[in-house]
Amino acid sequence: MKTETFEEKLAYSKQLLEKLMDPEITLEESVKLYEEGLKNIKEAEKLIEEAKMKISLIDQANQQNESEL
Repeated sequence: MKTETFEEKLAYSKQLLEKLMDPEITLEESVKLYEEGLKNIKEAEKLIEEAKMKISLIDQANQQNESEL
């Protein structure tokens, strides 16, 4: 199973939003799409948090290397 990138999740969220804006959509479909969208957004937020942690670790390692010079 391939892990989706942040950009793919963002594009998918936009697709879901477009579907939700369709005036022909039923209430049941709206709820299902809304739930799916929230799940997708939470997964995207997790990817952002993981990226922030990696950047923080890189910065810490850089600072440590600079202080050793």
